[in-house]
Amino acid sequence: GHCGKTGAVTTGVNRVALGVFQASHFPDNDFAWVAVNADWTPKPLVDNGTGGTVTVAGSKEAVEGASICRSGSATGWHCGTIQQRNASITYPEGNVFGLVRTNVCAEAGDSGGSFISIDQAQGVTSGGSGDCTSGGVTYFQPIGEILTTYGLSLVTTAGNPPPLSTGTCTGYPQTVTGTLNSEQSVYQPNNRYYRATTAGVHTGCLDADDGVDFDLYLQKWNGRVWDTVATSDSPSPDEKINYTGTPGYYRYRVPSSNGSSPYTLGYRTP
Repeated sequence: GHCGKTGAVTTGVNRVALGVFQASHFPDNDFAWVAVNADWTPKPLVDNGTGGTVTVAGSKEAVEGASICRSGSATGWHCGTIQQRNASITYPEGNVFGLVRTNVCAEAGDSGGSFISIDQAQGVTSGGSGDCTSGGVTYFQPIGEILTTYGLSLVTTAGNPPPLSTGTCTGYPQTVTGTLNSEQSVYQPNNRYYRATTAGVHTGCLDADDGVDFDLYLQKWNGRVWDTVATSDSPSPDEKINYTGTPGYYRYRVPSSNGSSPYTLGYRTP
């Protein structure tokens, strides 16, 4: 919303005309919407900063503590966790309410960029403090209020999901398997850990049988204890984590909240 008023024109990353602001609201809220011209087609994809994309399947709200990532035109792809919902921030122009506070970094020029948790759209970058060198706090405007206010719908992959027969965790360079009974948990890989020698993205994918509730946690050794740095704990059997972290020792915790099932954990390290 703070990026442009109604009637302002926009261009794409290639500086070609893209569309026009149809409505904009700031402060109190920080959102707007742009109608693109005939040369542009909205797609359910978010730039992941490494030449690829993340698909958008829906807009289910992630809980506090959940892993979340954002894509920005200035600093690209960065991840962290949700710290507080229904937060507020004071800008020189006034207060903005109903935001979500995260420990994801951002810098000038990242405003309006997509926030996403696994494959669920969460909102757009509003503002914050700090930078992507020393870290910081960033607030995002939730997507639900934007869609409701303007009577819009989100473009998603929900109308064309991948065939179930392909499996949900294929194509990962490391894979481990096992079986869990209800309320049991295990650490992977092989009740140990792995070492990341460079900073980068940790990606984990958990696949279990329908009808059970398995969760996935990524933990990092801080020199004394294992800290949980990313969480995926939906009520479904399948979970995914994308986390950008510093070098160090990491492991996955796989608990069964309800039900018994074999499972497959695929993961990718930096």
